[in-house]
Amino acid sequence: MAEHLFHLKADWPGGRNSSGYIEAGNLKTEISIPQEMEGPGIGTNPDEMLLGAAATCYVITLAAMIERTRLPLKAMSLESVGVVELEQGIITYKKIIHKPFVELAAEATDKERSMLQRLVEKAEASCMISRALKGNVEIELEPTLK
Repeated sequence: MAEHLFHLKADWPGGRNSSGYIEAGNLKTEISIPQEMEGPGIGTNPDEMLLGAAATCYVITLAAMIERTRLPLKAMSLESVGVVELEQGIITYKKIIHKPFVELAAEATDKERSMLQRLVEKAEASCMISRALKGNVEIELEPTLK
C-alpha cells in the first residue's frame, strides 16, 4: 500500500482578526477569517480551501474517468458553491454543490452520452475528498451535459 504525505506550514502572528500565511507544496497564500464572518478577509480562508479541495478533486477525477473511457470530450468546466451556516453561534459547513458543465463532441453516440451521465455521478462518489467529507458535508450535483 502506497502512502503519500502532504505537509503544510502555517504562520499566524496575531489573534482572531489577524492574518497569516500557509505554504503546502505549490500552495502559498495569505489566510484570514473571511469578511462574511467578521474577519479581515485577507487572502483565502478554510471555507474556500475546503471548497477548492472538493472541487478540484471532483473535476480531476471526472477528467480522468472521461479520458479512461475515451469519451470524445469537447469542453469541461466546473462551478462549485459552498454553503456555510451559522446557527446558534455554531458555524457548520453544510453543503457543497458541484455544477459541472461537460460537452461531448458532436459525433458522440447515445451510448457515450449515457456513459457520461454515469461518470458525472461516479466521479463524485470516487473522489478522495468527497469520501473524506461523507457523513459531514452534503455534496450535490447539478450537471449540465451536452
